[in-house]
Order: sequence, then C-alpha cells, then structure tokens
Amino acid sequence: MGLLLSIFIGFLASLIGGLYLLGVFRRRQPGEPPLDKGLIPWLGHVLEFRRNTLKFIERMKQKHGDVFTVQLGGSYITFLQDPLSFGTFVKESRQKLDFNKFARFLVHRVFGYEAEEDEHHILQVSSNMHLKGDGLKVLTQAMMANLQNLMLHRIDGAADKSTWIEDELFMYSYNILFRAGYLSLFGNTTPESEGSEERSKEKDRAESEALFSEFRKYDQLFPNLAFGVLTPRQRMEAKRLLEVFWNALSMQKMRLKNNISRWIWDMQQSRNEKGMKESMIDRYMFVLLFASQGNTGPISFWLLLLLMKHPEAMAAVKEEVDRVVKESGQEVQRGGSLVDLTHEMLMKTPILDSALEESLRLTVAPLLTRAVLQDMTLKMADGCEYFIRKGDRMAMFPYSAVQMDPEIHPDPCSFKYDRFLNSDGSKKTDFYKQGKKVKYYNMPWGAGVSMCPGRFFASNEMKQFIFLMLIYFEFELKNPDDKIPEIDDRRLGFGSMQPIRDVSFRYRLRD
Repeated sequence: MGLLLSIFIGFLASLIGGLYLLGVFRRRQPGEPPLDKGLIPWLGHVLEFRRNTLKFIERMKQKHGDVFTVQLGGSYITFLQDPLSFGTFVKESRQKLDFNKFARFLVHRVFGYEAEEDEHHILQVSSNMHLKGDGLKVLTQAMMANLQNLMLHRIDGAADKSTWIEDELFMYSYNILFRAGYLSLFGNTTPESEGSEERSKEKDRAESEALFSEFRKYDQLFPNLAFGVLTPRQRMEAKRLLEVFWNALSMQKMRLKNNISRWIWDMQQSRNEKGMKESMIDRYMFVLLFASQGNTGPISFWLLLLLMKHPEAMAAVKEEVDRVVKESGQEVQRGGSLVDLTHEMLMKTPILDSALEESLRLTVAPLLTRAVLQDMTLKMADGCEYFIRKGDRMAMFPYSAVQMDPEIHPDPCSFKYDRFLNSDGSKKTDFYKQGKKVKYYNMPWGAGVSMCPGRFFASNEMKQFIFLMLIYFEFELKNPDDKIPEIDDRRLGFGSMQPIRDVSFRYRLRD
C-alpha cells in the first residue's frame, strides 16, 4: 500500500509539473497585460505566429489593444505596439530587459556559435571604430573596387554594347551585393598567388559566385532554422552548409588573403587573444557574414524595382546621381577611367537617401526581442502601467506599429520616394500620431542596444550599387505591367523581406 501511494504521489507530481510547463496554470494577475495562451497547451499561438507574423500581431492588437501577452512555444511574450511608448522598451536598463540572452540563444541555434557574455560590447566597439568615420571611408572604397570588378569587368572594349542581357532582378541584386560585400570584408585573392592581378580578380569572381550559391541555400533554410523546425533532410543540408562556410571563412584561409577589412581582422584577433578556439572563431565569421550580407541584396532589389515601377522617382534619383558625378569632376566614358565613387559623394544624395529609407520602411520587418531579467513595470505614454514578469520576453514589431501606420505615414502601402524629404530638400524627421511627435518613426535597423552596428556600411553598399546601375547601364522590366510580387510571409520578423517570385528584367551598357 505504501509503495502504491508513493508511485501515485510521484505520478501526480510529474503530472502537475508537466501541466505547469505546458502553461496550464498561468493566469493573468492584476496589473498585467491581457493574456492570450491559445488553445494548444505549450505551443499556444506559435503555429499562427509562424504562418504570418503580421496578421497574427494585428489580430491580437485588435482583440487586446497595444499591449498583450501571448504564449508561443512555451515562452510568454509581451508585445508592445504603441509607437508613442517605444522609448520605454528601447531605453530600459539592461538589468531588466536584455538583448544578449536571446541573441546568444539564436546564434547558437542557427550558426552553432557559442557567444560569450561580453560579445555584443566587443561588436559595438569594433563596429564604431571600423564601420563609421574614417574606417567607413576605407571600407566604402574597397566596396567600390569589388563592385566594379563584378559589374564592370567587361566594360572595356565590349563590342556587343547594344545587346540586352536578360536576368532575374532579385537574384541579380542579391548576387552582386553579397559577393562585393563578402570580398570587401573578408579580403581578395593575392595577385602573387595567381600570377597577375587580372587572374586574381577572375578567381575572386569565381569563388564569390560559388559561395553565394551556397549562401542562398542556407538563407532559404533560415526561417525554419530560427524556429527549430527543420526536417531531417534539411538538418543534414544545414550541417553540410555550415561546414562549407566554416571552412571558407576560416582563419587559416583568411591568412592567405589581401585587403581583409579591419573590422573582420579585429573581430578575429580579439577572440584569438581571449583564447577562443580557432574552430569557434571560424563559426563567428559566418555569423558576421550572414548578418552583414543577408539583407542588403534583397533591399536593393526592392529599391531598384520600386524605382522602375515609378518613373518620376527614377528620374529624380537619376538626375541627382548625374549631378553628383558631374560635381566631382568625373565623367562616364566608354574606354575611359571608371568613376571613383567616394564616401563624400554618397553623402550628397538626399533624394536617393529618402528613396532608400522609403524602401526600408516598406520591406524590412524585424522583430525586436528582449529577455525580462527582473519583474518590472512597463509605463505607457498615456499613463497606464503594466506589470511584466521575470522570465518572460518582451517584443516590438515596428513594421505594423509604425512603418505601416496610416496616421504616421499616410497611404502607407504606397511607395513615395520623397516621403522622408522636406520641401527644402532636407531630411524629414517630424512625424506625428495623435498630435504627438513620434520619435521612432521608421525602425528597419532596430533600436537601442540591438540597432544594427553596420547600418552605415550597409547603406553605402546599396547606394553604390544603385549609383553604378544608373550611370553605367540601361535597364528595364521585361514585363512592366506585371504587379509587384507579394512578400514571402516566412521572412516576417527576420529583417528584409523577400518576394515569393523573381522579376525578369534586362540590362545593357550605356552608349
């Protein structure tokens, strides 16, 4: 009898513990946001959330208001969707809301990298040194040289200058931006190893092409990787691809390259000096490659497509680009010197800047997430307060809360290239909601501690690409009357969005 009682008590304890882990006993306490656990224990709303993050968050907001807590795969996440209250989230102390904890979990799941405690601080210090100011100027020049190698290597003496080349716009943009960015950050083949500078450039083109092909495969697995829902076959492919990149970006391979960026060099050296294994440093190099080159190509695709779909925008940007080139004292001539597009020239393009920012508003949708380390009070702009539990997470989805809010951005689904310009041509930063100025009116780069440290380099990359397309090529859509493709819902929450189909276009060198 005593044995049966012990077994029963043990079973009961296990059952109660299991139900607790499934979230069965969680109840909304006084002062907490509305709680919506969903119908499926533990999973909660995760299936709907994965299917379409935007529609799910919009449905929850309509049901519960600007603040609500939902259960997603065993985690309780409180969403803040009031843009006037974003400052509370962005500026909260790291002792209460921590970005690093969730980031470490994600990079380990997706990239197999075991991040250290001070990881983000090291990244910020190095990025401030090499991805801004003079460091940015050096990197911009490297990007220019690599873009020219990839885009213009046939320009001298091309006899078939009037022949149109057909391609797919998304893959073309992604291919060029990824390869040029990779070469600018991780270095070039040495002329000595290949016997001449031209052969080393040929090898750069071939190796970067092969690497992009593999990168694209990993990129397509990324949403399922992040959610941890790979099939056995996908898991095997992800493992294979990781090995490819760890080898291609290894410290051993980097030692044989020229022109490695100071940013990459510093990130390698700082970890080497701390005693990190080379194999783990190799893994971190892939983290940096993915973070730096996984978004610029897709964004450039959207910008180029939107410009082609809006002739008045294209004409305004083209006029500005031509003016900047002319004011620099340079001229585009077949057989002449290639245009040296400097950092200073890129700082004189308010119209292109506005068009780029508008593209970012329309097509970049990050989910900003923090771990709640202490019980805390969330103070709203309207005076309301909510109690947030330790151990939960907090998140914002600015795409729906700000970027597509018709009160902040009238006609939000339309591309307006001058949306971020004042009438005098200066940058527009004054946007309002309910008569109050909105500080965080566009958040494609994130905010606070999680703001993208490479945003200035990324912006320069994309602007350089657009510059070169406009001054050296004629290009047009093969089917100009086709609608702009819809976005792939699986990318919502992961940065730049991608189209569900590609867009055919053709291009040729200008006369």
